[in-house]
This record gives sequence, C-alpha cells and structure tokens, in this order.
Amino acid sequence: MNRSEQLFIEAQLCISGGVNSPVRAFQKVGGTPIFFKRGEGSHLYDEDDRCYVDYVGSWGAMIAGHANPTVVRAVNDAVANGLSFGTPTTIETAMACKIKELMPSMQLIRMCNSGTEATMSAIRLARGFTSRNKILKFEGCYHGHSDSLLVKSGSGALTLGVPTSPGIPASLAIHTVTLDYNDVLKVRETFSQIGYEIAGVIVEPVAGNMNCVLPAPGFLEVLRELCDQYDSILIFDEVMTGFRVALGGAQQLYGITPDLTTLGKVIGGGMPVGAFGGKKEIMEKLAPIGPIYQAGTLSGNPLVMAAGLATLNFISSSPEFYTKLASRTQHLCDLLVIAAQKAHIPLTVNHVGGMFGIFFTEQSVNTYKQVTSCDFKKFRAFFHGMLAEGIYFAPSPFEAGFMSSTHTSADIGSTFSAAQRVFSYI
Repeated sequence: MNRSEQLFIEAQLCISGGVNSPVRAFQKVGGTPIFFKRGEGSHLYDEDDRCYVDYVGSWGAMIAGHANPTVVRAVNDAVANGLSFGTPTTIETAMACKIKELMPSMQLIRMCNSGTEATMSAIRLARGFTSRNKILKFEGCYHGHSDSLLVKSGSGALTLGVPTSPGIPASLAIHTVTLDYNDVLKVRETFSQIGYEIAGVIVEPVAGNMNCVLPAPGFLEVLRELCDQYDSILIFDEVMTGFRVALGGAQQLYGITPDLTTLGKVIGGGMPVGAFGGKKEIMEKLAPIGPIYQAGTLSGNPLVMAAGLATLNFISSSPEFYTKLASRTQHLCDLLVIAAQKAHIPLTVNHVGGMFGIFFTEQSVNTYKQVTSCDFKKFRAFFHGMLAEGIYFAPSPFEAGFMSSTHTSADIGSTFSAAQRVFSYI
C-alpha cells in the first residue's frame, strides 16, 4: 500500500467521501486519488516523492506554473502585513483595474471567493435587473453548485427543469431552461416562445466541464443577437476560460461582448477567488448603491489579490505569452493524435489557447451527447496507464486539460513517449 492509499483511508474517517470536491475521488476512473504535497513549474510531487508532469494545473489556475517565484514572493510580502482585514484595501482596486484593463467589458467589478459565488451572484443580478425569473443554460456546462444552476432539461426544451441533486426545490428548478450546447435552432425556438421571460443566458464560451468543447461558428453570435433582441442579459462564465484561452478571455478570442462576465481560477494565482462584472448600468444595481444584495467578509482578501495581481502582471508582460502557450498545447495535441493513430486507436483532441480535451472517438466532438458517446473505458485505461508513467491528466473524461507556460519540450516529449507505450496495450 502506497502513501496515497493510506492517506485516503484516513481522510474518509473525517472528510465526507474522503475529498473536499467530488472529482478528486477518482470515481470516474476508478482507483485511489493521489495525494500531492508539492508543485514546481509543470510538475507535481506526491506523498511518495514521485514526480508527475501535470496537465491539470489546479483545474486551470496555474497558467504560470506551480510555485511561480513572482507569485510566491507577492504572497509572502502580503502575509507580512496580515491575513485579512474585512476592510477596503488598495490592492483590491489595483486588481480590479487590471482586470478591467485586460477585459474592458467589465466596466465595474465585484470580487468574491469562488466561481460558484460569482455565477450565483451574476444570476441574481440578471434577475434583479430585468425583473424576470427564467435563466437559460446549456447541458454539459457547469457553473458551480448553486441551486439555480444544478438543473438539467426536462423531456423537451420548454418542459420543467429537473433538479440534478437532492436538496434543490422543484419550484426553483422550473425557472431554469436547459438546452443543448451549440444547438442554435433550439436557442432560436426557445427565445421565440419565451424570450421576454428570460432574465439571462449563462454559457461557458468554451465548455470546459464536459471536457473541452469549442463553440460552433455562429453559436455565441446568436446568443448575443437574441439577448439584444429580447433585452436579456448575456453572461459569459469565464471562470475557466478567462485569461486562459487568450489574454482578454474567450470574449476577446471570439469577438463577442457579454453583458456580465464571471471569473475565477487564474485571477487567484492558485488561491480561492471569484469575480463578476460587466456593464456599469447593471453593476450599479448591486448594494450598497443599488437594491440587489451581495456580500462577502473575505471578498478581496489581500493575500488572494496579491497572488492574482502578480499572476495577471506576469502573463500580460510578454506579448508572446499566449502564442507560445497555444503552440505548446497544439504540439501536445498533435503528438497524442499521432501516437493514437500508430496504435489504431480512435482519438479526437480539441484545443484552444492553453486548454485541451481528449476524446476516445473517431468523430468530431461538439455537443454533450457526443461527449457521452465516447469510449469511457478506453479513457480510464489511458488515464491509469499515463499515471503509471508519471503523467497526470484530469481524473475524469468530462474535464479539460491545461498547459502552463512552464511546460517544456522535454515534458511534451516524455508525454508523447508515454502515450505511445500506453496506446500499445490499452
């Protein structure tokens, strides 16, 4: 029994399920979760001191690599002044100004402590601003675990929403309409029938929670068009894509300006964080200057702001940062496809910026239904084979992978070599 197996047994005695977030439990792939104790650059080290090339990156947060010296130094400097004050600080303003500079659609910003809190608050703001109740979301897009968003579709586009977890009242779920991601026709049909009841549309502009699925040409444009036509609020959930697929996020990459944006991951530099923001006239409806309430004692925590600001300054300081990041990602994806082809294993890999997704199928993958039609058994065998080789991918076929600026040609080469060996026997 290795150290991680021992630690997981101990964890289950005092932590529900042995983990503090379900995906960590390895239920989608089987086996025992790895307990990591240290990260450096593109590598993680487990409790048995084994080294792994990491393509999870704290689920996208570590775009500048683990223990980035600039970020660590900024946090250490902030720690010396205290951990939290519950008062305004200058670094909150500096952080908000930096985000606004890089993502101009966010004319006013509010910090919070998680992506879930950001999306929950954006939904409340959209409902309060429009005086409407219905929210339109898409199957396969995850926006945190607030009640309004843990809802799947009924038997048809306009049937009652169905809670996806016990504890969510059906009376609340009826206000959420769920459609298929990339299905423009259904979106148009739904708006034509209930458009003036829809407070807002929330979407991952690049889906990262059914693995990595890119928007079909015209999909985001139609959402923008219909929200304008029916006076609904378009919310881009860029918790995962913000500062990850481009310096200005997916909204810059695809040229679509949302009304509200939610952020997380990268803007914390690895520490817990969330933020939401958008048009001034919408954001001014928030308390204390408006009637829509939102609050958080630890929002804008100076340690988190220090880590996030250092990260944003780091990634925005080099004009070639995203070009190199995208090039590394494409190189990795190309090599994985080559390795699979040599072994006659069907494989499709999606990628954009520093995000990628691995699908065991011959078909292109553009919808949630196509994701769920992939060969999950093959994925599980691939995951454990690569894990044995010291390559750490996300422990679920529904999670995207991430590249950092610290991944080297040697990392990618060793991943390719490992994939060739694993593909030869799975």
